[in-house]
Amino acid sequence: MRTFRVDLHTHTVLSPCGDLEMSPVNIVNRAKERGIDILGISDHNITLHAPLIKELAAKEDIVVLMGAEVTTKEEVHCLCFFETEDVLAIFQAYLDGHLPHISNDNERFGYQVVVNEVDEIIGEVEWLLTSAIDQSIDQLEKKVHELDGLFIPAHINKMQNSIISQLGFIPFDLNVDALELTRHISKESFLEKNAYLKDQTFIKSSDAHCIELVGDIYTEFIIQEASFNEVKMALRNEQGRLVNL
Repeated sequence: MRTFRVDLHTHTVLSPCGDLEMSPVNIVNRAKERGIDILGISDHNITLHAPLIKELAAKEDIVVLMGAEVTTKEEVHCLCFFETEDVLAIFQAYLDGHLPHISNDNERFGYQVVVNEVDEIIGEVEWLLTSAIDQSIDQLEKKVHELDGLFIPAHINKMQNSIISQLGFIPFDLNVDALELTRHISKESFLEKNAYLKDQTFIKSSDAHCIELVGDIYTEFIIQEASFNEVKMALRNEQGRLVNL
């Protein structure tokens, strides 16, 4: 076993709130500088940049978990990750079918551009990606696990767009693989007021929207190798794999 630095919450220029510097090339270069071993790509309600970043990152020995930060109809943000591009495409079709067709306003919300491996803009997404899909958090969780993915409610201690801010608590029957805390709170401090979650696995991530923050916050995973399956095992505390927050 060895220790890997893992940052599972990174936005690209495709997210309307992501800086224009958040291109696949820049993200990979910054992750390498910060010593990140495993990087999660999680644009709002879209997965299109994840395969390219996975390809670029592999050249730098960085493993990428491909996914999205999905907004449920309760306005809860959830990180969802998948192992293969084929499954990722199935999940993207699911998102496309449930995202409302509200046109993006570039001036108000920001650009939603797709870029290639040399930072050329090759497309733009028309529909506003920060809208909520028309699926509940329970429906989303079931879809993610139906596709053998990872389901992690994001920044659960935030005062907006978190499962606790929107629902007031985390339902006991919601099958989560982990819970994400922000950089602003410790696990110990959080559990003082939320002791019912003491048996859950917690992670911290950068939630980077600008290049300076990529890899700025990470979680240590004690695993055999950098891979999707090893991350899954660590989140479940299986066979000696651990998450060290």
